[in-house]
Amino acid sequence: MKSIILAGGVGSRLFPLSREYYPKQFIKFKAFEKSLFQLTFERTLKLSNIKDIYIITNEKHKFLVLGQIEELGYNFNEDNILIEPIGKNTLPAIYYGVKVIKERDGEDTVAVFPSDHLIEDGAKFTKTVKEGVKLTNNYLITFGIKPNKPHTGYGYIKPGEKLDVGYKVEEFKEKPDFETAKKYIKNGYLWNSGMFLFRTDIFEEEVRKHCPEVYEAFKEEDINEVYKKVPDISIDYGIMEKTDRVAVIPLNIKWSDLGSFDAIYDVFDKDENGNIIYGENVVLNSKNNLIYTHSGKLASLIGVKDLIVVDTKDTLLICNKGDSQKVKDVVKNLKEKGDERVLFHKKVYRPWGCYEVLEEGRFYKVKKITVLPGKKLSYQLHYHRSEHWVIVKGMARVIIEGEEKFVRSGESIFVRSGYKHRLENPGKIPLEVIEIQVGEYLEEDDIVRFEDDWKRK
Repeated sequence: MKSIILAGGVGSRLFPLSREYYPKQFIKFKAFEKSLFQLTFERTLKLSNIKDIYIITNEKHKFLVLGQIEELGYNFNEDNILIEPIGKNTLPAIYYGVKVIKERDGEDTVAVFPSDHLIEDGAKFTKTVKEGVKLTNNYLITFGIKPNKPHTGYGYIKPGEKLDVGYKVEEFKEKPDFETAKKYIKNGYLWNSGMFLFRTDIFEEEVRKHCPEVYEAFKEEDINEVYKKVPDISIDYGIMEKTDRVAVIPLNIKWSDLGSFDAIYDVFDKDENGNIIYGENVVLNSKNNLIYTHSGKLASLIGVKDLIVVDTKDTLLICNKGDSQKVKDVVKNLKEKGDERVLFHKKVYRPWGCYEVLEEGRFYKVKKITVLPGKKLSYQLHYHRSEHWVIVKGMARVIIEGEEKFVRSGESIFVRSGYKHRLENPGKIPLEVIEIQVGEYLEEDDIVRFEDDWKRK
């Protein structure tokens, strides 16, 4: 069995925890040590050999994918990371993966999983997916979650005729209002999970029949040309709601897409007052709140209830529980203003490690740079800024205009603007550097790369 993991989303409803360059699937929530992507990858390994896993993402998330797999202790074939030039929803992403699988290995069975779902009882999940294979000769399979309450944030599936495993799908329903959701649950409807299982030949035939625009676009050899032509369309709207060859298999497990802070509140453990609290706090006479501090500040709440409070180093979110779906409107507003806080945290992840902006002014910026063992930045220059590096942990190998130097903890080195340079960690512990930038322009696009281990532009 082949598996496709969809890992290109931006998770705007979890802003400010989720940012475009570090979205929710890569966040390590404080309730568990691994990211949702890492948990998905490990579940998928129970269904597919690592060489048979394909990951659909975009250029800015590619190195997060590689880095988080490397953290788990696996070497992953970079050719199995398929880069979409632009996000066009789930049907083009899945069809892209299916086309590559067919070209490389011929017809096969394929499972499709979003990378940002929280699933408990992994053994039952794996068993259910494997049982579904027997239906794939005749059906496209979707997995439906047995609801534990009326929910207006999910689509619903109405099961029809009973099959050997699961049911034929009688009808798909869009996200309902609360009263309609109660009726759906009473009548045995399932939540639409967005996970699928099918044979590549049947899937391709159904795409040809029901969404020929996608089928025709992928006849192009150049993926950039494909994505100029292909429509922005979901697999549900493009295929599943139109075909008569779809079956649903119920999953009676604890599941969440963690699509909002309300969903996080529903899933995570609460204290005796119904509060979920992460971070340093003093909370008095307060009930049923979600408090997530990621800023190093003390949070004090007195006499409040049913609030969501999320505090990061550059953004504070406060809203009533029940309103957190509207966070995406905040993101939309900030995007329209060109506010970079929707793109980046103060800590920005790179394939070699990360950096965090500590302080900045009109003509200066101070960063803490962490370079992982054995990694190095690109050989580069800046036209508009000089950099002063102070080594605070580890040993750095520094190259400036071809001349190599080793700089130890407590020592420093200066790089003039216009000089080609590279910072490298040759050691076995993370290298930590304080970088002081001085110049009239300090943005990240003032980088000219000459050599780069990750072939970045």
